[in-house]
Amino acid sequence: MFHATPHLQELRIGQENTIKALENQRKSSPQLQLSNTILHSAYLNWCFGDVELRILVIGSSGPSQFLLTNFILGREEFSEEVYSIASSHKNVGEIVGRRVAVVNGPNLCDKGMSKSKMRKELKRSMCLSTPGPHAILITFDLEKISPNDMKTPKLVKDKFGENVLNYTMILLVYDGHLRGRALDDKVMRTDWHLRELVEQCNCRYHVFSKNWRNRSGSRELLHKIERMLQTMGGHHYVNRSYKRAEESIRNEERKLRKKRQSETERTCRELEEQFQGDELCWQMDAFNARLGAEIRAEAELQNRWLRTSLAVGLGLGFVAGAAMGMIVGSVEGPAGMVVGGAVGGVMGGASGAAAHFNTAFVNRFYRAPPV
Repeated sequence: MFHATPHLQELRIGQENTIKALENQRKSSPQLQLSNTILHSAYLNWCFGDVELRILVIGSSGPSQFLLTNFILGREEFSEEVYSIASSHKNVGEIVGRRVAVVNGPNLCDKGMSKSKMRKELKRSMCLSTPGPHAILITFDLEKISPNDMKTPKLVKDKFGENVLNYTMILLVYDGHLRGRALDDKVMRTDWHLRELVEQCNCRYHVFSKNWRNRSGSRELLHKIERMLQTMGGHHYVNRSYKRAEESIRNEERKLRKKRQSETERTCRELEEQFQGDELCWQMDAFNARLGAEIRAEAELQNRWLRTSLAVGLGLGFVAGAAMGMIVGSVEGPAGMVVGGAVGGVMGGASGAAAHFNTAFVNRFYRAPPV
């Protein structure tokens, strides 16, 4: 009788309990290796081939985008006090029985974030929503629309591409007393600034509640998204940047598969020794599903297209360090400026690399906590 190796026993247990384990782990610890909600989503894609609805949620300022994520997923991923996040990340769940992946990024008007960091996080949100989102939802507080908010659709267009507004809808958080026709009149007739805002997205909008437990409008929201998709032929949004991101992720997947080739071959041999026929096919499929899910999740967070921001950080660090070194070195004269500039440049570049490495390390292994 064949006795499975500890490695194979562990693999089989993982195959049989992956989905349940990931859900339990997510509930008990929100900061998990490889962002297990992403791994869960990718695992289901590999196993069943059903495509999740990818939703990119964008906020201008305030907590509205995080309240919307709670509403879509039907659970409290963010508390009401969260007004910003340090890093883009993905959560998965269901809305009216439809699997969804919701990607959140920093608010576009977050004054506490540098432009370079903002660019990097927008790239990260694109990687997490590859090969492209089915819907882009821009969120606002219906009763707190500011002049800056009016510019948000144009900012989204500038950052995500010319045709992105064809896939975009305005989402308004509201808990006032107006309902039905009266609420629609307020948006489309009474308040000209609201009307102007939603007209930028072909008059597509939806009003939702701050209370995520109130799911009364979730089915209507899903229908609106599906109708919007139908007008676009059922295809998700894609542009040159998304194509580059997807290509980079696929390249990274190939590299990761090559690195894990010996592990894959060893596991396949062990499976062939223990199982036969249909059971062997099932075990092989389950193993390939888990492996593919892990590799995809890792590639989304670590790929060349996303890592290009490291080179920018190094360059800026070197320039800033060199400038400071030259200023300090000028006290000692021309020679001091040269030496100070060289040393400052090296130290500035190193500090830039260290800062990026720390951020990349945290984002690679842990889901970024809200701030």
